[in-house]
Amino acid sequence: MPPDRHDIDLSVNGTRYRRAVESRMLLSDFLRHELQLAGTHVGCEHGVCGACTVLLDGLPVRACLMLAVQANGHELSTVEGLASEAGELHPIQQAMHTHHGLQCGYCTPGILMTMTAFLKDHPAPTEAELREALSGNLCRCTGYQNIVDAMLAAAQAMRVAAP
Repeated sequence: MPPDRHDIDLSVNGTRYRRAVESRMLLSDFLRHELQLAGTHVGCEHGVCGACTVLLDGLPVRACLMLAVQANGHELSTVEGLASEAGELHPIQQAMHTHHGLQCGYCTPGILMTMTAFLKDHPAPTEAELREALSGNLCRCTGYQNIVDAMLAAAQAMRVAAP
């Protein structure tokens, strides 16, 4: 194997992948181009906008700031893994739809992944807590109110569904 390539072994949305990747390949490029998981969007390429947010071992990370080789041995979750295999939307996705929390949709995958981690740790957030948690995800279309309303509804739905 050429010296600038490395073998990686990781799980994405419950599926294990083994690939040889270039040392400098970004995680966002690996997901989009190697695995054909185009739901992870790349906006600013500086980690500011949050569009590329994925979960690494359950924690939100910016895929545009991380190299694919750094994900070796880890579990990643992307927006493609939120809905059930039967196609049933995750409560966060359903709430965004019901409460018109998206317009162009470019920022939506990053917001969904950020909120997946946040609501797991904060099942009954206040509006102020939600706004703070969303502050790392830029959205130029919605003005955030519908996103906040959707996430409050999603939190409620997830609490009701919890055993």
